[in-house]
Amino acid sequence: MREADVFGNGQVIRDEEVWVECTCAIQRKIERIVTASEITAEFQKMGFKNYQTDNDIRKEMRSLAVDYYKHFKDIRSTRENSIAFVGQVGCGKTHLLSAVSNGLMRECFVPVMYFPFVEMTESMSANNYEHKDTIIKKAQQAEVLFIDDLFKPATKEDREGNMIQLPRATPFEQKVMQAIINYRYLNNKPILLSSELDFATLLSINEALGSRLFEMCGDYTMQIEEDVMLNWRMRKLFK
Repeated sequence: MREADVFGNGQVIRDEEVWVECTCAIQRKIERIVTASEITAEFQKMGFKNYQTDNDIRKEMRSLAVDYYKHFKDIRSTRENSIAFVGQVGCGKTHLLSAVSNGLMRECFVPVMYFPFVEMTESMSANNYEHKDTIIKKAQQAEVLFIDDLFKPATKEDREGNMIQLPRATPFEQKVMQAIINYRYLNNKPILLSSELDFATLLSINEALGSRLFEMCGDYTMQIEEDVMLNWRMRKLFK
């Protein structure tokens, strides 16, 4: 909106042009960003305030996520602009990264793409790989990519009949993730990463991929050692 020129004392005074975005327009912008993220309605409810910090590990995880969120704009365009929570099941890795995502979208207007590893790789391999290239390109170019449960283990039976867990890391799945992560690594595009696998295991699966992720996450990396007591879903049993 531009105010009229003001004449006084023989001088022309021109007010600066000021544009103000109305609240409803901002809300529509947020809604578009959130909808495009494909983050589920349940995950949209996850924030820092409703993350339970009932032990020191969970407190440390929350502190790291909050610190990353606060400094995101400063590190966004650097090589070490990402964050990773890896290890123990059920300790709140996805919750905290959802909280970061929700904050970036709603408070900073930064688009985030949610990439649940199992569902997305299955979608890519469906229908004779019809949508593979489209999904890969979208994941490569997203402002921020939230990779949830990278190489999530699947339960299988070994030769002796024992049920074991093996990472979902077929040559196809590795090739897909290599294409996505390598592009983002070279172009300094942030990744929010969760995985049940520690970095030693990720490196053993694919050293090039694992080392790029490790470098990108830098100081914002936390590996949670296996401890069923940290599994929030089991809290009623332990209490």
